Amino acid sequence: MKPGELKQKLIDKAKQIGIDKIGFASADPFVELRERLREQQEKGYASGFEEPDIEKRVRPDLNLPEAKTIIAIALAYPSKLKNPPKSAPGAYRGIFCRASWGEDYHRVLRNKLDQLEAYLLELVPTAKTMSMVDTGALSDRAVAERAGIGWSGKNTSIITEEFGSWVYLGEMITDIYLPPDQPAEDGCGDCNLCIEACPTGALVQPGQLNARACIAYLTQTKGFLEEKYRDKMGNRLYGCDTCQTVCPKNRGIHFDHHQEFQPDPEKVKPLLKPILTMSNREFKETFGQMAGSWRGKKPIQRNAIIALAHFRDESAIADLSHLLEQDPRPVIRGTAAWALGKIGGIEAEKALKQAEIKEKDPEVQTEIMRALDRLKKQ
Repeated sequence: MKPGELKQKLIDKAKQIGIDKIGFASADPFVELRERLREQQEKGYASGFEEPDIEKRVRPDLNLPEAKTIIAIALAYPSKLKNPPKSAPGAYRGIFCRASWGEDYHRVLRNKLDQLEAYLLELVPTAKTMSMVDTGALSDRAVAERAGIGWSGKNTSIITEEFGSWVYLGEMITDIYLPPDQPAEDGCGDCNLCIEACPTGALVQPGQLNARACIAYLTQTKGFLEEKYRDKMGNRLYGCDTCQTVCPKNRGIHFDHHQEFQPDPEKVKPLLKPILTMSNREFKETFGQMAGSWRGKKPIQRNAIIALAHFRDESAIADLSHLLEQDPRPVIRGTAAWALGKIGGIEAEKALKQAEIKEKDPEVQTEIMRALDRLKKQ
């Protein structure tokens, strides 16, 4: 079978199994990406979640020997929540970013790639393949850009003409040659809305992200958050969509044709106080199917505490006081102390003073002291 004919059969199969976009790229090294990744590491901008070996990230042949082609795919996901539940005094809610709505996209895209791989092997039984979704060595965005899926925007997201940046990405390396597609032309122009809107200034310049200052990254960490970032979090439990929601290319874009990505309003905008007392089992039963649960319960609980402080929710003082007194995790106790200092009031001050006497952890002690100082200045 000729390469062009094989490529068309894969395109037709992709459409049949519900892949929204498919593109083909050469497996040549990503030379320009190498320099950008080195700069990211040197400046301390890398998140640490990615593959640490830069050569594996830029050389497909180190992942699959004799690699010739990378097949990139994209699936669109919803940008709007129908009938969202509303917050109310004493019943405030947090928010998961859109990339965590519905079933974990890693599983969904992996399934699509498995189907595409099986079809390729039917056509070419000797073909070698390797698929990746987000956690693989290659840069999904660099592959998608080269394959013509979309261009890399100033917010570092891939932006497609059809679906904006509301797309999940995945790729499959193969040792079969398939004619490559042309990269998409940049469509950002002079627009800088994403850079201007970034809550923490993590978009240091067009196309360059300081991941360690990005709220999407911060919500996934497990330790204490620097105080300068806590007020920027708002009610976010996982991720941050700001640089995408302000993007003109996303205006009016909403696709909900993938049943797997249909959001449950009560899960993507959950009540905050119940999260504080969830057991591990309850957490898995409630959020376990979502991508936002991958780091476990602790970061989500910490972020829920920060969100309650954001709302100045006095009805949460009893729950926060209990965490400060009883929770075995210093990060949770310390963040609860900070939240009590933000909310204020007689009961919050009483809980902090009681904890000041018993607390042994130095970081938590510091949080309690700062919270009490804040209350004195109110």
